[in-house]
Amino acid sequence: MPTRQLSTSQDWPDIPYLDWQETATTLQLWMQIIGKIRLVQTPWTNHSWHVPLYLSARGLSTSPIPHGGRHFELIFDFIDHQLVIQTSLGETGRVALKPRSVADFYGAVMGELQTLGLNVRIRTTPCEVADAIPFEQDTLHHHYDPDAACRFWRALLQADRVFKQFRSRFLGKCSPVHFFWGSFDLAVTRFSGRVAPVHPGGIPNLPDWVTREAYSHEVISAGFWPGGGGVNAPAFYCYAYPSPQGFATSSITPATASWNATLGEFLLPYQSVQTAPSPDDVLLSFLQSTYEAAAQGLSWERGQLERQPIRVVVEEAPSTA
Repeated sequence: MPTRQLSTSQDWPDIPYLDWQETATTLQLWMQIIGKIRLVQTPWTNHSWHVPLYLSARGLSTSPIPHGGRHFELIFDFIDHQLVIQTSLGETGRVALKPRSVADFYGAVMGELQTLGLNVRIRTTPCEVADAIPFEQDTLHHHYDPDAACRFWRALLQADRVFKQFRSRFLGKCSPVHFFWGSFDLAVTRFSGRVAPVHPGGIPNLPDWVTREAYSHEVISAGFWPGGGGVNAPAFYCYAYPSPQGFATSSITPATASWNATLGEFLLPYQSVQTAPSPDDVLLSFLQSTYEAAAQGLSWERGQLERQPIRVVVEEAPSTA
């Protein structure tokens, strides 16, 4: 039976946040433009699951978006460094990913869409960003380091793969592994099925009703983001809503994980995974131990929600020698 291929530290690239934070900020705003296009063209799905982006073999993709009788897809290609717009009729448009302002990128994207007959209008104020500048007015953010963007995507690919393995252990309601452009993080969220207390909201430039639907039921959420918000290094995280009593003092593995009282979640430095002899095992240990601590604290019915991962057995082909 084939064995699962584990990654090595060489598969996890260096992504020191302070070295590329200006590119990260610009890229987040570019992604918000693309995410908002998907948002306005796609039927609403619970917990805003209709808006994220997904990892692809070349970058991040919206998946197909309906537009009348046609469909189109927007793909951030971090190998050739272009935004590719493809339609179901075989038409293609491209916008270069290069040092350019958010306003310039916004104008170029909307121009390509119009050329392809895809007339879309979006709300141009960024979400989940304090002191937000409308896209068409933002000439402040204009950085793009192609090497850093590519390394970030490759780190996301590795995290996406391990998150999907972790997701396979759960039978209950669970989100896909997806990239939220508002908060600029990769996430996977498990649900107990029980209604949660009303969330207080208060996220900048995000309607409270959106936040309250996202946290309408008890969740344990894990994810990865490159840094920012007072954390100047990439990290994996886990939090629960509502946060159970005693969660902050739980025993979590590996030992490099710690509770961040400001954020209200456990953090595991990306470097702890990247430099480990077996990065997959270290990250899975963090995901599993934080989940177990939160699930125990919230008295989840784990016997009804969990399962052993299903592994497909492929028989060896008979030898023709």
